[in-house]
Amino acid sequence: MDLSELDLVDHHCHGLITRDLDRPEFESMLTEAAAPSALGGSLFDSQIGFALRRFCAPVLDLEPHADPDAYLARRAELGAAEVNRRMLAATGTQTFLVDTGYLPEPITTPDELAALTGGRGHEVVRLELVASQVLERSGAGAFPEAFRTELARRCATAVGVKSIAAYRAGLALGGQRPTDLAVTAAADRLLHTGSTRVADPVLHEFLVWSGIDLGMPVQFHVGYGDADTDLHRGDPLLMTDLLRATEPHGVPIMLLHTYPFHRNAGFLAQVFGHVFADVGLATHNLGARSAALVAELLELAPFGKVLFSSDAFGLAELYLLGTVLFRRGLGSFLDGGVADGAWTAADAQRVAAMIGADNARRAYRL
Repeated sequence: MDLSELDLVDHHCHGLITRDLDRPEFESMLTEAAAPSALGGSLFDSQIGFALRRFCAPVLDLEPHADPDAYLARRAELGAAEVNRRMLAATGTQTFLVDTGYLPEPITTPDELAALTGGRGHEVVRLELVASQVLERSGAGAFPEAFRTELARRCATAVGVKSIAAYRAGLALGGQRPTDLAVTAAADRLLHTGSTRVADPVLHEFLVWSGIDLGMPVQFHVGYGDADTDLHRGDPLLMTDLLRATEPHGVPIMLLHTYPFHRNAGFLAQVFGHVFADVGLATHNLGARSAALVAELLELAPFGKVLFSSDAFGLAELYLLGTVLFRRGLGSFLDGGVADGAWTAADAQRVAAMIGADNARRAYRL
């Protein structure tokens, strides 16, 4: 079925770089590695590279599968601002939930990003960034209350919070809410290292519970990411104790990315009423294999618990690829079900609308 006009809420994404890029910089942003290695050749010779040449080249007035040098030359000719405008307009996305906690260089704000489509941007607050900022000025003793106060202030205009515990301590977080005494002791240990980089399970648990107490949907980075994450510690099954403890509060838990643990995430979305899952980030990286990824998430995950995200960062092309490949993958999955008699065409249209936007609107109270 053709879902090229399917309404989408991009429930997890980042801002765009607004400067022009040379080829090494451009290729480095196609991968989760810190920088591509010359030993492995060009990133254009990968699933994401071929998908980019196929789907993004026409947006720059080139033939599909344009030569990489021709693509980059045309990109430079148009300039970053025009490329960003064209690519975002081609997504058709009108609602963006933007993680503002990763700022390696100046990037667009949620409002600036959404303005490229005439849509609306909302902020998702990164818990660890707020914690570091509070620790720098509060010290350990005042940290628990100071953090709660600052998080409440930051969340007054936000729609959710995000945890990167997977990167810092792994997802084996406990099911018990830590006491302020335990949090203060953990903060004191951290400050004695000379750093405010949160990487302690007790502190991560405290940050998550603080978000839940505010009723904010909590996003978790899960699985696939850059070389800073120990992938085996990013399996969402490690969160089972925490999920059991938080379910009675009725606050949505959003499992982001999830590859290669997307089937595990689908299981958790089935058995815990407050758990949602997506396959953002992996969708555009898997390119021609992304349809299989979407289908595997939907093996167990209830269709009312699946969300769309691009997890695009920096390159506008990643927004376009994330949306095009997701729409195509979801359409292929639903078409197969109609052909097999698993559901009707009307059911397929309804499910597409749920997954594309309606589930996110309900979970985030948009």
